Amino acid sequence: MDLDARIFVAGHRGLAGSAIVRCLQSQGYKNLLLCTRQELDLLDSNAVHAYFHQTHPDYVFLAAAKVGGILANRDFPADFIAQNLRIQNNVIEESFRSGVKRLLFLGSSCIYPKLAPQPLREESLLTGPLESTNRAYSIAKIAGIEMCHSFNRQYGTRFLAAMPTNLYGPSDNYDLQTSHVLPALIRKVHEAIIHGEEQLTVWGTGNPLREFLYSDDMADACVHLMNLPHDEFVRLTANESEPPMVNIGLGTDITIRELAETIASVLGFEGRIVFDTSKPDGTPRKLLDSTRLFSFGWRPKIELRQGIRLAYDNFLKQAPRTSLSHP
Repeated sequence: MDLDARIFVAGHRGLAGSAIVRCLQSQGYKNLLLCTRQELDLLDSNAVHAYFHQTHPDYVFLAAAKVGGILANRDFPADFIAQNLRIQNNVIEESFRSGVKRLLFLGSSCIYPKLAPQPLREESLLTGPLESTNRAYSIAKIAGIEMCHSFNRQYGTRFLAAMPTNLYGPSDNYDLQTSHVLPALIRKVHEAIIHGEEQLTVWGTGNPLREFLYSDDMADACVHLMNLPHDEFVRLTANESEPPMVNIGLGTDITIRELAETIASVLGFEGRIVFDTSKPDGTPRKLLDSTRLFSFGWRPKIELRQGIRLAYDNFLKQAPRTSLSHP
């Protein structure tokens, strides 16, 4: 991507999108097309069409999505599938119509079958039943992958789908009703400290294994992929039989119990951690095989404890009324 290219980052205020913006800016890209939800409603096909017609982006990062944890996915499945399908359809179709050179669609590791062999390879897509707690969201993301593949096959577009593992970092969601496990645990541990609690309750058994990637590492991987040489990018996106997919992970995972203990250690919580086994665990394990990504010369830079510290610093800035001095 030329430094003066017009680059549209859809969802630039979210966890993933804001990280992509930071990465692009740090590398010297200045012609970024950024719109708030009030300025551009991605659910509105007419508004998206008008925006693309006016701005003519050269490249698109599709990071906009309705996202949430187990509780939100359980309670609002219709919202998750309907809104994500509409956002994807609008942006991907207009990217085709306006002649976008390359598009990167951000999916999720939850698109893989619940019991697929670990670590999860791109070839495992559609080989078994999905985890029931987030099936609606997963199916929407699978549809986005297939849409990229279909446009590539029929029209020769260069649309790539990236499947990041569990993300955390600046601009994360810390609402306990809708957040993912790592930011939820940061908030729970934080509140346990400021309220002087001696016990912290965590959902589930603590046994599921999860992989956690700092959002700025994810963004660096996305920009790396979008800057691949022409021949390599074509090989990724021009395969008739395989979807244009690349996993984005770091290759190691930990249990939820270990995660809770690590967050407690970083934040300075010395109380007891107990597990509410009446609550769902979700998928037993979700470790991505990122061999394909690593073959392009990319590696993550931020290890978990450092990332948790950075995320916690950001949480304190987001929640000044409940913040405390750094432990």
